[in-house]
Amino acid sequence: MVDFTLNGRPVSVDAEPGTPLLWVIREHLKLTGTKYGCGAALCGACTVHVNGRAERSCSTPASSVAGKEVVTIEGLSPDSSHPLQKAWVAEQVPQCGYCQSGQIMKAAELLAANPKPTREQIVAHMDGNICRCGTYGRIIAAVERAAKTEA
Repeated sequence: MVDFTLNGRPVSVDAEPGTPLLWVIREHLKLTGTKYGCGAALCGACTVHVNGRAERSCSTPASSVAGKEVVTIEGLSPDSSHPLQKAWVAEQVPQCGYCQSGQIMKAAELLAANPKPTREQIVAHMDGNICRCGTYGRIIAAVERAAKTEA
């Protein structure tokens, strides 16, 4: 059993300790906003927060989150009212949308630590989260918009 807090609620999951957190979230807990991208922690589609830090859930063993706080895209805002989610819509970021939950979770980590990042800081922080559709310009614009909104 692995006990941790997920999106503000305590959970207990009967999973092998080495089971990737991604599969615990998707298969055991039935939250499907976190996506499987590459399975090797290279693309960022599976990004969640563990104790406030963005982590790739496809390579995070379930045992490593015991007693910790995990937040998925579903937990970022129950009604999609987070400034990043609003900015994503306003900037029309998604094309296919597959990577977007991971992109938003990575951006949320940045804004939590640095509410007014420069464009260069946004680019550096988001580096490694891959968008196959190439909407990087709109992703940057959305993070900039969210940073202005949170003022």
